Amino acid sequence: MRLHVDAPAEIWLKLENLQPIASFKVRGAANAVRAADTAERAAGLVTASAGNMAQGVAWLARELAVPATTVVPERAPATKLAAVERLGGTVTRVPYEDWWRAIEESRVPGLEGLFIHPVVDERVMAGNGTIALEILEDLPDPDVVLVPYGGGGLVTGIASALRALRPETRVYAVEPETGAALNGALAAGGPTDIDFRPSFVDGAGSPHVLPDMFERVRDLVDDAFTASLEETAAAVRLLAERARVVAEGAGALAPAAALAGRAGEGKVVCVVSGGNVDLSTLGAILAGETP
Repeated sequence: MRLHVDAPAEIWLKLENLQPIASFKVRGAANAVRAADTAERAAGLVTASAGNMAQGVAWLARELAVPATTVVPERAPATKLAAVERLGGTVTRVPYEDWWRAIEESRVPGLEGLFIHPVVDERVMAGNGTIALEILEDLPDPDVVLVPYGGGGLVTGIASALRALRPETRVYAVEPETGAALNGALAAGGPTDIDFRPSFVDGAGSPHVLPDMFERVRDLVDDAFTASLEETAAAVRLLAERARVVAEGAGALAPAAALAGRAGEGKVVCVVSGGNVDLSTLGAILAGETP
């Protein structure tokens, strides 16, 4: 979808907020779950998520008539958790440190079932890569694709497909400046701890890059940018006003970077990764605030 706005680039939006769970995460969840053996998933599905992968896993679990359990950080948005429960999933809130440990270790102690990692599972990355196939189907010659960065599974899938099919397209990851772990790792030459501050951009940013993902991402992306919380909130407002698109914080990172001119000129595709935002947060942003 073309975003008609005064900006350095010709901006196009890849609207993953229009997925049935309002997030791209259903792609990777579907690919990983359907590729698993029936016996593997018989005991149910388990994941660790800030909310969107939890919905994807719950969606698939409902389809397969098996239970789904998710651990989420304490600050996970109520909108996302309510959606998981509507789909029949079970949600367990844990401190952020315990949640991040589950991400690092690819397991949740005490829970049985097939663990679907939201990031490092290659089947999840491959599912995410179908976004690039659809971009090229509708816009065969993008100069740049901007992708929000949380754990790296989204940009790895998209960039892998673009490198195979249109290597001249530049791919940049975008993080909130309050959790720019990839930017820090690229500058340092390897994963390093950063000053991480949780924010309304709950689907992106982290204290440090997952080491296994850094090796993949470093070879695939051309660089990484940051967007301030103010820029991201402004992008949420602009998308709502000009395009009638509801984006969550992470979903607005790529448009924020494009609007600021960080991706340069030409045809710039912004992946709007999701639209699961609490109405109270959205209302504050539309009223001109930065939560």
